[in-house]
Amino acid sequence: MAGSLNKVQLIGRLGADPEIKQMVNGKSVARLSIATSQNWKDKSSGERKEKTEWHRVVIFNEGLVNVVQQYVKKGANVYIEGQLSTRKWKDESTGQDKYSTEIVLQGYNSSLTMLDSRSNNGNSNLVSENKSSLPNDSLNQDSSDLDDEIPF
Repeated sequence: MAGSLNKVQLIGRLGADPEIKQMVNGKSVARLSIATSQNWKDKSSGERKEKTEWHRVVIFNEGLVNVVQQYVKKGANVYIEGQLSTRKWKDESTGQDKYSTEIVLQGYNSSLTMLDSRSNNGNSNLVSENKSSLPNDSLNQDSSDLDDEIPF
C-alpha cells in the first residue's frame, strides 16, 4: 500500500533489566519491557488516577543491543522509535494459535535515546542504527576544518 506508515514512538521506563539472547544465526537480540503511564484527575471523585500500559520491545540492531546490554537497566527512562510487528505462534500446551504484538527496532528506522542524566561529559545519549558506530572524535570535529574545501 503506497503512502502507509508503521512507526511507534514511546517514552517510558524499563520494568526489568533487558533480556539478551543469542539467535540461531549467532546474532544477539534484546528484549525490553517498557511501561508508559497516563495520569488524570477523576471528575466525579477528584481523585488522581493512573493507567499503565506495558509494551514489549525487541531490538535486532547489533549496535543498539550492545548499548542496551552495557548501559540500560531496570527503571531506566528511554525514548524509542520502531515499528509495530505482530507475530503468530502456537501454544505448545494447548495447541492454539497465539499472537504477540511487539515494537521492533531494526534497520535505519529505529533509535533508542537514554533519557536519564548521566555524568556531564558532553556526549549525546542518542544511539541509533545510523549513528551508533560513529567514534566520539568525529562528533567533536572542529567546524573550521570543513570550510577549507568549499569551492566558492
